Amino acid sequence: MKITEILTPEMVVPELRGNSKAEILRELAGVLADKHKELKADELAAVLAERERLGSTAIGDGIAIPHGKLHGVAKILGAFGRRREGVDFESLDGNPTQLFFALIAPEDSASLHLKALARVSRLLKDETFRTHLIAAPSAAEIFRLIKDEDAKY
Repeated sequence: MKITEILTPEMVVPELRGNSKAEILRELAGVLADKHKELKADELAAVLAERERLGSTAIGDGIAIPHGKLHGVAKILGAFGRRREGVDFESLDGNPTQLFFALIAPEDSASLHLKALARVSRLLKDETFRTHLIAAPSAAEIFRLIKDEDAKY
C-alpha cells in the first residue's frame, strides 16, 4: 500500500486553523467531506472524535493519526494537515502536535486499516522528513515530499 493510494494533493491542508483537538478533527473531516460528497462532515468528525475518546491518536514527535471506520466508505480515505504552531492533542509525549494524517476506512476493513496506520506511522517516523513537512511552503510541496518519501519504502 502506498500513501498516494490514500492521499491526493487536494487533501493536503498546509495551514490548519483549529486551536483544539475538536477543531482540528472538524477541519480534517470537512476536507474529506468536501472531496467525497457522499460523506457528511459531521459524521466524519463524530467518528474521529469517538476514536479519540478511546485514547489520543497523537503518538508523539508532533504527529497525530486520527482515524476511524465509517459505513458507506468504499476505500480508505486520507487527509493531511499541518498546524505549525502545534495544538494540544493529548500527545503521548505531552508536546504540541503539528502534523495530522486523518484516515477513514470502510467498516469491514480491519487489515487494510491497520496497514494504512502502519504505513503512515512509518512514513512520519523520520525526524528530518517531519522537519521538511513543517517547513514546506505549500500544499503542493507537502504532497511532493510525502510522495517522494513514500516511494522509498
